Amino acid sequence: MKIFLSFCLTVILIFVASCKKDNNSTGVPITGVDISLFINNPSYINLNAVGGWVYVAGGVRGILVYRQSTDQFKAYDRNCTYQSTNPCATVYVDATNILAVDTCCKSKFLLMDGSVSHGPALFPLKAYNTTFDGNVLHIFN
Repeated sequence: MKIFLSFCLTVILIFVASCKKDNNSTGVPITGVDISLFINNPSYINLNAVGGWVYVAGGVRGILVYRQSTDQFKAYDRNCTYQSTNPCATVYVDATNILAVDTCCKSKFLLMDGSVSHGPALFPLKAYNTTFDGNVLHIFN
């Protein structure tokens, strides 16, 4: 009976450990981010409209900020998640303003949620947390 209980406990612990969220499953290096943007600043004029986006310094290869709705923003690291150590693995917003594209591997990601729309990338863009108080957008991890 003790062996059976020990076995069950081991299985439960392995299961719980495997459920732990891996904050770096994208392969993009972990770096600290703590940025405040005053969106009324002329540098961020594109963020005044839903669907607008800007690039800002920070993260690993820069950060892509996208205005999802009047009070919701998304912030993604521009480091592509496919072969993330390749010096060329940087995403750029394409002419549709709907996708971020890595011009090297040709992976495409939806700006709305960072998900992969076309591989070879398997993981979404690395997202950072955002809060917005109506004037200041805070991007952090």
